[in-house]
Amino acid sequence: MAATLVLGQSCDSFLDVVPDNVSTIDHAFKLRNEAEKYLFTLYSYLPSDGSVEGWTSNVAMLAGDEIWIPYQTSLMSDAFEIARGNQQVSGPYVSMWARLYEAIRHCNIFLENVSDLTKVRDIRDAERQRWLGEAEFLKAYYHYLLLRMYGPVPIIRQNLDIDASKEQVAVPRNPVDECVDYIVELLDASVEKLPNIITDRTLELGRLTSPIALAVKAKVLLMAASPLFNGNPDYSNYRNHDGTQLFNPAVDGSKWERAAVAAKEAIDAAEQAGHLLFKMPPTSFSLSDTTMLQLDLRQAVSERWSVEHVWANPNSQTANLQMQAMPPLNVNHNHNNARKILSPPLKIARQFYTHNGVPINEDKTLSFLDDTELRTATHEERFYIAEGFQTSRLHFDREPRFYASLAFDGAVWYKYDSPSNSDENTFVVRSKRTDYAGSTHAFHFNMTGYFIKKLVDWNQTMSSSGASYRGYPWPQIRLADLYLMYAEALNEAYGPDHTDVFVYLDKVRERAGLKGVKESWTDYSNNPSKFTTRDGLREIIHQERLIELAFEGHRFWDLRRWKKAAAYLNAPITGWNMQGENANSYYQVNTVWQQRFIAPRDYFWPLSETAVIQNAKLVQSPGW
Repeated sequence: MAATLVLGQSCDSFLDVVPDNVSTIDHAFKLRNEAEKYLFTLYSYLPSDGSVEGWTSNVAMLAGDEIWIPYQTSLMSDAFEIARGNQQVSGPYVSMWARLYEAIRHCNIFLENVSDLTKVRDIRDAERQRWLGEAEFLKAYYHYLLLRMYGPVPIIRQNLDIDASKEQVAVPRNPVDECVDYIVELLDASVEKLPNIITDRTLELGRLTSPIALAVKAKVLLMAASPLFNGNPDYSNYRNHDGTQLFNPAVDGSKWERAAVAAKEAIDAAEQAGHLLFKMPPTSFSLSDTTMLQLDLRQAVSERWSVEHVWANPNSQTANLQMQAMPPLNVNHNHNNARKILSPPLKIARQFYTHNGVPINEDKTLSFLDDTELRTATHEERFYIAEGFQTSRLHFDREPRFYASLAFDGAVWYKYDSPSNSDENTFVVRSKRTDYAGSTHAFHFNMTGYFIKKLVDWNQTMSSSGASYRGYPWPQIRLADLYLMYAEALNEAYGPDHTDVFVYLDKVRERAGLKGVKESWTDYSNNPSKFTTRDGLREIIHQERLIELAFEGHRFWDLRRWKKAAAYLNAPITGWNMQGENANSYYQVNTVWQQRFIAPRDYFWPLSETAVIQNAKLVQSPGW
């Protein structure tokens, strides 16, 4: 069977090489060199989740409520149209349907040909098995992305012949449970073939490993156990045209047990491969413990090939992303080099804990009743907020991740080129209208008064002549994510009586400079027994995920699988008054946008009208 290759383009390392001047499948699999190029084409379909250019595919950044941007200015994004409530059936925004099925088609071609021992005869057996494992993983991953976005989807186990009839080509959706089982089957097969670690770090960093496959398996099973997919009554009548039920209407608690087992297997494999929660190594600068802890938390994301990154994707580089997040920190810094347009809403600032490790509305020792209340920073607070600076009460007495993740008017932003060569008298964000990070630029301006410090590598340097951003491969999965996945699945399966729930929650909290859940809630919460019930601990775990993984593309999908999107995405997007020129006028809450989320319709993407017309067996997503 002959087929034309669809070429991909990627960004780094081995992913740069794709088949060229290859017109037929037979020629592509005669020799190792051409077959390897075909393999790397399979990788090229991985979404560029950390590249601003790839945000048409990473809806998790701009299609939810975590980051807002100025509309149609310096960053255009179809995903942002979804956040604004403009999704449509006629040409759906950020539709990945055709591209991902194209990727799956190429995976099937590769698997069929490389499995044939009469082809690619100049390859070693061990390498052949590794390549097959990579293709099996990618085929599973592309099915998973479709399932997460569209709900039940057609499983494509093998390609049809080019002379297949119209009836054969028309395939229906498979039930959710069948999709999950098939994805897991492929992942299990890949685990046996993939290496535990990458030994050739010069040429092969970013290629797949068995810990990556196990981590994705845990993600798939956690999603499948969650309320959106597990016994969701909203889809009890969601059926194919032949009557096949696509969602099991009964909640299956064993799915949480299966997810917990998978998460623990992934954790064990990752740790055995050397993955750890990131800790900043000593620097040549004299830095306070406060700043070193912030660097622990910031660089957990933005350190190149961090030991915490179970899966970092070199297909997705982040220099442009950092530029869109970075504010000017000096009057001489050019707005074109530090565009500051990625704007977290006020609700994201509120979600972080107090320094006592509990939510701001639960801390019995602190009051956060009025966001517009002003307070002046003291000398003891100088590593978080400039000494003597007047800013919102909301910005005081917060946990370290608040200051490591966010910056605001008056926030300290320490980085490598600090003018004092230390964290004393270093950079400070000033974002009132007339300040250098203010809203006076025609295109590059912030909407809410919050800036994403977490995504910018501390090695960033800037001067009047330009800026330097050290890109890093986007971390698809961090070890902290696996810890929180395991804690969530254990709580749902067994409740708070399972001690590992707290062990793994507290690992993440300890790295963040917080006490454990039990101690924090007992000593500081006005609901001290909250962690003793499954429902209460679920709230704690959910908030822990939203905090620890903020701005990493998880919130959008977590809110959906938890069936919380309707509650969160129907709340207004608010921020500070960016037209304010002094503290009293700036610190007024301003509504930027009133979001709208229609449930259950908006939980899944619509199929395009064309797809439904071309394939008569496809049913449209409910509500569309």
